[in-house]
Amino acid sequence: MKQIERYRGCLLGLAAGDALGTTLEFRTPGSFPPLDDMVGGGPFSLAPGQWTDDTAMALCLAESLIQRQGFDLSDQLNRYVRWFRLGHLSSTGVCFDIGNTVRTALIKYEGTGEPHSGSRDPYSAGNGSLMRLAPVPMYFAKTPAEAIDKCGISSKTTHGARAAVDACRYYGGLIVGALNGMGKEELLGERFSPVNNYWETQPLVGEIDQIARGSFKEKQPPEIKGTGYVVDSLEAALWAFYHSETFESGCLLAVNLGDDADTTGAVYGQLAGAYYGEEGIPSAWGSKLAFNNLIRDYADQIFNLASN
Repeated sequence: MKQIERYRGCLLGLAAGDALGTTLEFRTPGSFPPLDDMVGGGPFSLAPGQWTDDTAMALCLAESLIQRQGFDLSDQLNRYVRWFRLGHLSSTGVCFDIGNTVRTALIKYEGTGEPHSGSRDPYSAGNGSLMRLAPVPMYFAKTPAEAIDKCGISSKTTHGARAAVDACRYYGGLIVGALNGMGKEELLGERFSPVNNYWETQPLVGEIDQIARGSFKEKQPPEIKGTGYVVDSLEAALWAFYHSETFESGCLLAVNLGDDADTTGAVYGQLAGAYYGEEGIPSAWGSKLAFNNLIRDYADQIFNLASN
């Protein structure tokens, strides 16, 4: 597979997981018949293929990396604020489904100009920085150690809690591995990193280290939960990736956990999309996705910047 296919898959996969999961957002596990297609609806009454805050923020982040040709936290935040206040890069033209942690951080940034505006309170370790992560490992995939570092820093604009930062570091490393063509067994091996022995010198916080050691392989729902807590979200996405052989089947596993289903889908879709490539995403889903040409174009532009 050409690497550009993995880049497109990574960003389109995020959007596809988001759009698939919005149907079941906020639904209690077990209270609904299993979803088997991208049908829209959900709490925001979206059309099939429209997506939520996960993809909007990811596109803001991608746009910043492209237009700045580099990693600029203040510029990233300025674009998030444009989404928050003006609906920039929203699938509906208005900001909706914004998480409390993100909202608080953006309001703080507007008042202070401090780019590390994310709360460091452990109780604020939501999945709102993990859900948008993909453009960072895509941009830095040729320099894996830098990629892992920048993935963690990218969280701190809105989520400064150690678990959120380390979830982004670990998952960013997995995405770099997948973009560079590594196999699933290697990616899901104990404490994988695209940089040898990285976690020995730059250790992960305990809850994320447990996941990196393979906790998701031994559990099933209801131990696996699709909540908004970043530890649950990361574990659920990896559980779905581990227990499936196609993008579609894994994405359905992820979103059918309910709760924060759109984000579980978006997190899963980043890694699975990089692994299976654009061709692995059902064409019926890809063709429905809002802004699918823009998403593909942003992926191509990041690929070109990363290659140079």
